[in-house]
Amino acid sequence: MTKLLEGKVAIVTGAARGIGQATAELFAAHGARVLMSDIDPGPLNEAVAAIQKSGGQVAAFAGDVTDKQFPDNLIKATLEKFGGLDIIVNNAGYTWDGVVHKMTDEQWQAIIDCHLTAPFRIIRAASTFIRETAKKEQAEKGRANPRKIINISSTSGTRGNPGQANYAAGKSGVIGLAKTIAKEWGMFNVQANAVAFGWVDTRLTHAKEDQVKIKRGEVEIELGIPAERLGMMGKFIPLGRAGTPQEAAGAVLFFASPLSDYVSGQVLEIAGGL
Repeated sequence: MTKLLEGKVAIVTGAARGIGQATAELFAAHGARVLMSDIDPGPLNEAVAAIQKSGGQVAAFAGDVTDKQFPDNLIKATLEKFGGLDIIVNNAGYTWDGVVHKMTDEQWQAIIDCHLTAPFRIIRAASTFIRETAKKEQAEKGRANPRKIINISSTSGTRGNPGQANYAAGKSGVIGLAKTIAKEWGMFNVQANAVAFGWVDTRLTHAKEDQVKIKRGEVEIELGIPAERLGMMGKFIPLGRAGTPQEAAGAVLFFASPLSDYVSGQVLEIAGGL
């Protein structure tokens, strides 16, 4: 197999499960050294150990992306561990649904902080290394090495979705962020893009009846989709099913690889033909 990311260093947030874990696995298989980050250290360490066992070069960095100190610490840890940075995948996230007239300020802000503010802060924290390194490369050889920023969005962000005003706004926002970075940092040979996923089979899209919950501060949030709605979703998707995390990771690999060196400021929907 041709290794598309040989010699590259990548950060993947939300990497303990689902799309983030599948992305880290695929990146490692393609030769990247990957700093895998997640808020839950137990599952994160398990995911890292599994990839290391298969020969991948990965390391764990546990933390909450919404912590103001997290971005600087994340970039510092990556540079100390792997000596560089070529790819950032802003994937960490969760849902806290509610219709607009019942959504609290806390509910709104928590999702915006995770899905939009955190990616912005991570990109900003990486800006000094990316810009200064690109300038040195340009001075030495006339052109900077390509570097990639991939923001994970959703069809909720491209189309809206009832009950997800906060999530849709955040996921729409990271598309705008990617498009702006593409314009600001094109001179540094940075390609910034977004992938908007539809129904991918992760714990966020299991039936609520499975009782998957997470705790944020003092609040326990029930994840998932009502069973009756899940039953209808496949009927509207031309391919007739949810995507797998591995299929989702393939789109992220495209944007991280040399195959997309002249693709920037774009959003790619992965939704089974919907």
